[in-house]
Amino acid sequence: MTKKVAVLPGDGVGTEVTKGAVAVLKAIGERFDHQFEFTYGLIGGAAIDEAGTPLPESTIETCKQADAVLLGSVGGPKWDRNPSHLRPEKGLLAIRKELDLYANLRPVTFYDSLADASPLKKEYIEGVDFIIVRELTGGLYFGKPSERRTEGNEETVVDTLFYKRTEIERIIRQAFDTAVNRRKKVTSVDKANVLESSRVWREVAEEVAKDYPDVELEHMLVDSAAMQLIRNPKYFDVVVTENMFGDILSDEASMLTGSLGMLPSASLTADGPSLYEPVHGSAPDIAGQNKANPIAAILSAAMLLRHSFGLEKEAAVIEQAVESVLHAGHRTADLADGNHYLGTDKMVEAITAVIANDSAISSIMTAYS
Repeated sequence: MTKKVAVLPGDGVGTEVTKGAVAVLKAIGERFDHQFEFTYGLIGGAAIDEAGTPLPESTIETCKQADAVLLGSVGGPKWDRNPSHLRPEKGLLAIRKELDLYANLRPVTFYDSLADASPLKKEYIEGVDFIIVRELTGGLYFGKPSERRTEGNEETVVDTLFYKRTEIERIIRQAFDTAVNRRKKVTSVDKANVLESSRVWREVAEEVAKDYPDVELEHMLVDSAAMQLIRNPKYFDVVVTENMFGDILSDEASMLTGSLGMLPSASLTADGPSLYEPVHGSAPDIAGQNKANPIAAILSAAMLLRHSFGLEKEAAVIEQAVESVLHAGHRTADLADGNHYLGTDKMVEAITAVIANDSAISSIMTAYS
């Protein structure tokens, strides 16, 4: 197999973790005789500094010519005082819109070896395995108008929560399609006791559910969902929600695994290249110090292989390699208890070493042979 991967390292630790993910993809290529061609583009603050815009046209073209996109992170205090159109996050929102990346999948998986890293007791998180399906191209983050105004002598501000019915339907249908291959339960999260948009969301969910008689649908208010994620996270299978709620809940869910550095994500489109990125941000406080956890980016690369290229075995090998390294006691700084931890580069080396080791992944090779 020969595939093109567009790599957008972005800002801060994004450059470090995407380097690690590319190294892991190269290791997979060598092991399974695949050819991955990597092309690079600017996004976020790095793009502002070099090209004067958070998303250059050349980056958009690079992504559209690729089979999949691997993104690092954007943002940092250097650009915090920039005008709205020159904020790094504008590049992230723009690439989602340009590629129509409407469905964001964020799996949350318990690792027994990391039980002590979570602030929750082991009995609450043991066995946790759910996925958040977040609508990614609508809602408050994209609605117009979104602006500051002056009314009389007072400054006012408005943001608009806007959805088309078709946008709601396609993300809910994505959640049901996901649930069919899992435990067949969808929890639709909204704020229907207050928001009209949420009441429409519930109506659409009920309509879509009729096409999936074997999948259970339940509705849950977002404040209750936030509580249940901590109180009883094993309760969930597939959680589907709108853009802002999904942003907040998925970051909260990251603490079940002990660190944002463990959570990958896939942003899918109906037509064209999908995008894969770690859930974490640019972490400017540790950028350039070889302290970043590359696992979320590496697991995002596994999702890339699975969802964009249909390489289930290769994705499973990456996931097994990560689990093996964690089980062996290797940790990056965010997961370590004390001063003994691996740097970003050494963690990547440990994972690629497992991929190259026949005995370490023999069970997966046998299962798919």
